[in-house]
This record gives sequence, C-alpha cells and structure tokens, in this order.
Amino acid sequence: MKLLLATRNKKKLVELRRVLEEAASEVELLGLDDVETYPEAPETGLTFEENALMKAREAVRYTGLPSVGDDSGLAVDALNGMPGVFSARWCGLPSGAPDRDGANLRLVLAQLGDVPDEHLGGAFVCAAALAWPDGREVVVRGEMRGHLIRAPRGDGGFGYDPIFVADGYDKTTAELSPADKDAISHRGKAFRALAAHL
Repeated sequence: MKLLLATRNKKKLVELRRVLEEAASEVELLGLDDVETYPEAPETGLTFEENALMKAREAVRYTGLPSVGDDSGLAVDALNGMPGVFSARWCGLPSGAPDRDGANLRLVLAQLGDVPDEHLGGAFVCAAALAWPDGREVVVRGEMRGHLIRAPRGDGGFGYDPIFVADGYDKTTAELSPADKDAISHRGKAFRALAAHL
C-alpha cells in the first residue's frame, strides 16, 4: 500500500517517516516530492483535528492516494492553550521566512516573561488524520505534557523543541536523540495510533 504524508515541512516529514516506518513497515511512504505538486490549502480550522483532516482530504483529492495530514503545535497553559493551531505562524512571518522558528520561540518566551516558572506548563499536541479515496477517515490525537524553560537548549528537533522539557525528563526535546523523542512525543503517539488503522 502507498501512503502519502501530506506535509511541506521537511523536518516534520523526516520525523513522520521515522515513526511510521517502524510502526507500519509494510507501507510505502511517499512525500509531496514524490507526487505532482498541488496548491497548499490554508489552515483555517480552529482545532488541530480540523486542520489535519483538511490536509488529508486535500491530498486525496489531488493525488487519489490514501493520505495522512497532521497539525501540531504547542499549547501553553499560561497563554490559554496558545499558540495552539497558530504555533507555526505565531510571530506573523510567512511560511519559508528565514528563522521563523526562532522568531516564534522568542515571541512565546517574551510573552511569558512575567509568568512565574511554576506556571510554565504546557503540552505539544498532534492530530493526525488518515483519509482514503473511498471516503473513509480516521483522526487520532497525541499529547506530550511538560513545561517550558527560559532559554533554548539543544540542536535537535525543530520549532519549540529547544524550550520544552517533557514531564519526567531534564533535557529539552531538542536535546533528546530522535529515538528517545519519538518514544514520548505527541507525533510519535499520534502516528503509532494511526498506524493501527492502516
């Protein structure tokens, strides 16, 4: 079976392939570079689930292949769950802008400047949707609880990884090995759950 991973984020694609290759080894995983280009649908949903399903449906519509869409982000307790579905574009820079990840991270830290450390809890959240050409759909959700730190640490991962420490750990997710991160991450949890539906 061929399965399209409908993400334009190269770093995320590497992570998704790594998790799904382990969980669903019999599936041939394709990226958007493996299919004819189609326009990117704007993320207009107000939940991770809505955006993930929208991406999966669009991929099926344009390619005719069973497709996976995901939406993920950081939900900070002291910011009422924000940046949430706006995590990738929190700073207002367009997709592909240089250092957008860094600008997003710096803005979140600035917004939390007066918040006491004990209130820096939050979670990484991922919704993953699988859509088939025959109209079947499934959506799953994974979360990784933890807390934010004041200064970035680590070179691995991407996005907010350098300022997030998962519960039970003392390293940021950017300091963890890919295998250790996949074992506990929101995307790892969501995509292992999704693999059960393939």
